[in-house]
Amino acid sequence: MPDASDAVSAVDVSVAASVPASAGAVGYAVAKKGPVARGLGVNRAGLDANGFTGSVGETLAVPNGDGVAVAVGIGDADDVDAAALRIAAAAFARAASKHRALATNLADVGGVAAAVAGQAVAEGVLLASYRYVGLKNDDKAGSRLADLTLVAGPKRRSAVGDGAARGQVIATAAALARELANIPPTHLNAKDIADRAVSIGADTGLTVEVFNADDLEQLGCGGILGVNRGSTEPPRMVKITYSPRRPNGHLILVGKGVMYDSGGISLKPSDAMHQVMKMDMSGAAAVLSTMSALPALRGRTKVTGYLMCTDNMPSGSALKLGDVLTMRNGKTVEIHNTDAEGRLVLADGLSLAVEQEPDAIVDIATLTGSALGALGPEVAALLGSNQSFIDQVKASGDAVDEPLWQMPLERGRYRKMLDSVVADMRNIGGPFAGAITASIFLSEFTGDVPWAHLDIAGPMKVDADRGIYAKGATGFGTRTLIELATNFTPPSSAS
Repeated sequence: MPDASDAVSAVDVSVAASVPASAGAVGYAVAKKGPVARGLGVNRAGLDANGFTGSVGETLAVPNGDGVAVAVGIGDADDVDAAALRIAAAAFARAASKHRALATNLADVGGVAAAVAGQAVAEGVLLASYRYVGLKNDDKAGSRLADLTLVAGPKRRSAVGDGAARGQVIATAAALARELANIPPTHLNAKDIADRAVSIGADTGLTVEVFNADDLEQLGCGGILGVNRGSTEPPRMVKITYSPRRPNGHLILVGKGVMYDSGGISLKPSDAMHQVMKMDMSGAAAVLSTMSALPALRGRTKVTGYLMCTDNMPSGSALKLGDVLTMRNGKTVEIHNTDAEGRLVLADGLSLAVEQEPDAIVDIATLTGSALGALGPEVAALLGSNQSFIDQVKASGDAVDEPLWQMPLERGRYRKMLDSVVADMRNIGGPFAGAITASIFLSEFTGDVPWAHLDIAGPMKVDADRGIYAKGATGFGTRTLIELATNFTPPSSAS
């Protein structure tokens, strides 16, 4: 199958002093007030006559010889920031989607640092241009974008170029996370994603270790093995390590990789959500994609990623309600719902992470419908054990416009909901506070290490093109994790 993330990385992104003759579509930044670029071919009165107000992300296409000029709204000139430029760039890309070569002056907007602007505009155009092709017999299904030129003045040109290069690396990583989550489950099982990780490691210099069922048995990873019981596809745990010279800390990322989640014996209803359970490995996809970008971005933090990958299927050998599993850290768990499987595979990964004594751990998972119910489809839930580290994760999400909302862990109030008569704990609490009780469950495997949990069940997909997202998987969390990993500061364990 063609890989649309390769198409993102293959776009020729450059910076120039003027619009190249090859550009079929040119985007001009237009604020709500102030001068309008002459190259647009329409003055302010003409824009007003066509109902164009200059709001962020608003576009108006103006035929221009063999191509098109596009007015791209950036809002109030004094309020423009990276998020506004990213949205505006995405809107331009959609308005110019029929053209192979694009140019824009969006990165030359004053008030936003040149490198920041270059990164935001590159991300916006590239991510909005992403199209999953997969198994379609349509050679027009993919993105047409081949060249992107950012036009900038002499004082900003070099920094815009640096930012654009970084933006392309990050956009490629986010596109990879989307691609993996969009692939049909029969074409991407646990072994397949492990093979993909090995290939990425060979290309980038990352260290990749793959653990099969026998290895996991030796490690005592009862959670992932228990979930895998009902599947004909064997599990894989993948450990990926990025090790810069003289690292300033050690961060571990743990991703839920349930390649397809039927619910197991606690079978999901046959509805629209069940149909997209191929995306239940979006957390592992985000971790793998994040790791793929770190060598090119030259982060100073050592980062280890764990992909905890298996199907969750019903069969005669499947995990049963009432079964008790023993996790990597020795804790026993009574199963009260086999559809609460993500926390079981994460428990083993978190246990292994703690043993490395890192400075902090983040896990990312499409974990609970409760998070979707509480926060909707655009905001991810954030919980954890260390406030300074939670604040750092939250700031990373804010920086890349991936909204995170902190929810309370409330161990003192709700831990008792996980009490079991026959084991140390059970794998679900009750009908309420599901995102919180799931996080409390995970906290039992994080020891004293500063830890944060991202529940991305809500924003894992979009049902229509919106902003930088194309219909399907969003790759949400990838850009947050990259931001966190490349700007990581070890938190105090006492915070």
